[in-house]
Amino acid sequence: MTSLESILAGKYPAKAHARRVAQGLQSYGNGRHGIIYLEAQKTRLIEDNDEAMPFRQRRPFFYLSGCLLPDSCLIYNIDLDELTLFIPPVDPQDVIWSGLPMSAAEAQRCYDVDYVLPTPAVNATLSSIVSNNPGKVIAFAIEDQISEGTEFHGFSEVNTSLLKSIIGTSRVVKDEYEVALLRKANDISAKAHIAAIKASKTATNEREIEGAFIATCIAHGAREQAYHPIVACGENGATLHYGKNDTDLIDPITNQRKGSVLIDAGGEYSTYCADITRVFPLGGRFPLETRQIYDLVLQMQTECIEMLKEDVQWEDVHIHAHRIAIQGLKKLGILRGHEDELMEKRISVAFFPHGLGHYLGMDTHDTGGNPNYEDDDTMFKYLRVRGRLPAGSVITVEPGIYFCRFIIEPFLESSGTSKYINTDVLEKYWSVGGVRIEDNIHILKDGFENLTTAPKTVEEVESLSS
Repeated sequence: MTSLESILAGKYPAKAHARRVAQGLQSYGNGRHGIIYLEAQKTRLIEDNDEAMPFRQRRPFFYLSGCLLPDSCLIYNIDLDELTLFIPPVDPQDVIWSGLPMSAAEAQRCYDVDYVLPTPAVNATLSSIVSNNPGKVIAFAIEDQISEGTEFHGFSEVNTSLLKSIIGTSRVVKDEYEVALLRKANDISAKAHIAAIKASKTATNEREIEGAFIATCIAHGAREQAYHPIVACGENGATLHYGKNDTDLIDPITNQRKGSVLIDAGGEYSTYCADITRVFPLGGRFPLETRQIYDLVLQMQTECIEMLKEDVQWEDVHIHAHRIAIQGLKKLGILRGHEDELMEKRISVAFFPHGLGHYLGMDTHDTGGNPNYEDDDTMFKYLRVRGRLPAGSVITVEPGIYFCRFIIEPFLESSGTSKYINTDVLEKYWSVGGVRIEDNIHILKDGFENLTTAPKTVEEVESLSS
């Protein structure tokens, strides 16, 4: 098997991605006489400051270039199968402060492109392409991502409505290099999750755990976070996207450490993301109620992952997660009634309100999921992925059970649903907050590959937190 590092030692497969996108454009009836034009993110200054804002490369541009330089652009000539990268020329004023930029020769060695030219050569290149096929060439670009002064004179059409969606669809199926980047992001993030759990032994506030996670990511090469980390102790875990990360870990009334911490965090490696959620006890052992919910969520996740392979219907996997949730909550005495009736009434949505997962790639919530947020069915309304999963896609599997008063109380107040929830038993579980367990899964033709190595068994997380 080819090692991870040997794969990443090669070039990001920009040319193959350009060809894939071109095929997608041609499938819509567009002829081979066309170009793809994309721009990198611009350097932007912080308001009222001479320092640049944090840089995040435009994903469509990176997908066809592998280049993280700002103020760049590219042209892919579909007819000639030529990919040209344009990078900023040397600015003597900037060299004083920032040093010499990447040269054209260095860029040619680093990136999977045919030519590297300075950005002032863009218009001359566009003009040359048109002169060889006058009146026949379509330019595909993205609306609002064309710099003022870029000249498409002589092109038969400048189409800004199609390219972004075609790139989004193309990005769903990952190649070997992309999977290697995702695996690298996961490997670094696993180290960071372990560091976060260990840090909790002496931490007194959520932010200390967050700091340990971020520091470990940076130390291992993931300088950017895929998203703002969620570090939620106790009942804070009932908020799905909790982001304050500043609550004390010791209860001011009992002077005892709160039961558990939910951490949803992932590093970003060369624009590719990890998205991992773990829950661990504060003090070495889960409280009884938290342990019961943890076991249930882990069962939900394990069984759902085992269902995954090419062409599986994602909605079916999501439904299975709800069935396991209903069975488990009934066994604990929180729910009562016939399983099918509970499913029909969507009672489990009160405890598991979100979708089972989403595509993962250069974006945490990656492109191509075709969600339907207008769906009237509450069980499917927040599914970020609909339909069958293709081999090569990478998806998160993140079931959860939450005890959020804002979500559950309407079910308790409704005459049509209150009878299904035993409030006496429920009262014991509010302190659990929420439990979510999330891994990143690579879909294969006959199964799956779990890219996430962060510990998650009860024995592992209790041992690390002791």
